[in-house]
Order: sequence, then C-alpha cells, then structure tokens
Amino acid sequence: MIYNNVIAREVAEYLLEIKAVVLNPSEPFTWASGLKSPIYCDNRKTLSYPKVRTFIKNSFADVVSEDFKGCHVIAGVATAGIPHGALVADVLNKPFIYVRDKPKGHGLTNQIEGKLDKGQKVVVIEDLISTGGSSLKAVEAIREAGGEVLGLGAIFTYGFEKSVTAFENAKCKFFTLSDYPTLLEVALKQDYIKAADKDTLTEWYKNPEGWK
Repeated sequence: MIYNNVIAREVAEYLLEIKAVVLNPSEPFTWASGLKSPIYCDNRKTLSYPKVRTFIKNSFADVVSEDFKGCHVIAGVATAGIPHGALVADVLNKPFIYVRDKPKGHGLTNQIEGKLDKGQKVVVIEDLISTGGSSLKAVEAIREAGGEVLGLGAIFTYGFEKSVTAFENAKCKFFTLSDYPTLLEVALKQDYIKAADKDTLTEWYKNPEGWK
C-alpha cells in the first residue's frame, strides 16, 4: 500500500524524470525470471541524484517516526536496500544493520551484518517489491535472530496480488512510497506514455505471466 498519495506522485515523477523507471510496451524487457515486462525499474539510480535521494530518505524517515514508534534499528535488504536504509538510519540517528539473501560463505557466516540484540524492534527498508520473496526472506532472518519486525518500507511496488498475499501470510505490515498505478497516471499526464500505451501497461499489471 502507498503511504501517501502526494508523496506517491512526487516519487513517481522523480523515477520517470531520472529514468530509474523506463516504460516500453512496444519492446518489453526480460526479467531474470524470464518474465516479459513493459517496465524496467532500477531504483539504485536515485542515489546519483541528491535531491531525489534526500526526498526518499526523508519520506521514509517521516513514516517510521509517525507509524513505527518504538523502532530501535533500521535494516536494509541486500543489496539495493542497503544505501537507502543507511540514509534513513542516519536521518533518525538509529543503529543500522543489513541482511544478506543467505549467510556468508566464510568467516563468521553472518546473514545479518551489524549489531542486533534480541527483542529490538526493527523497520526494514527495501528498494522494490515485486513478488515480496526477497524482502520477506530478510524479515524472517531478523525474526530468527530474535528481532521484532515492526514493518517494511519500499520505494516502489508493482502491487501484484501475490506480494500482498505474501506479506499478509507473513504477518508483516508494509508500505511503499509509490506504486505502479500511480506511476501510470503520472506517466500519462506528463506525456511519457500515450493513452493506448496505458491500456497495454494496465493489461500487463493485471496478468503479467500471461501478457503478450
């Protein structure tokens, strides 16, 4: 769910402006999963634009302060969530940890890097939610280490029903700064796409696996 409609539109504008999100229904991209998609999202680009990354980190920090009171630690999901999580932790003057997708294969074999005490309340920061799988692996790792996850925040979500169900099943509250429907509205209004393109892009959103 998006946290705030005004923030959602502004983030969408930024993502389109710096080409962190590219929409190309006529020549779709191929994701690592093999899925054909008319959208490519690389939120790591936001880090190269001080105005954009500042807006994102402050928006995250405001949500954590307002809705996740009692948070002790900010966590980033490796790898793209690490810098955003660190920026949020810095704004809030809170400890920071990050979570690997699996335990390190040498040394202390840590999956969680940084100091997390049992019982500490954690807010997880992610860059993107697609199916929710990688995000929830990080949530589970923190829980197994004794942390209490208050919730997870991401810059952007496609809003697939699969991801919503996954978070519900994991009993993990989540929010995003922007989402796919908002992005399409902004893209159409600012002439990044035409009306016919929006129809095609909406069809993909409704059935990404079956989209041609």
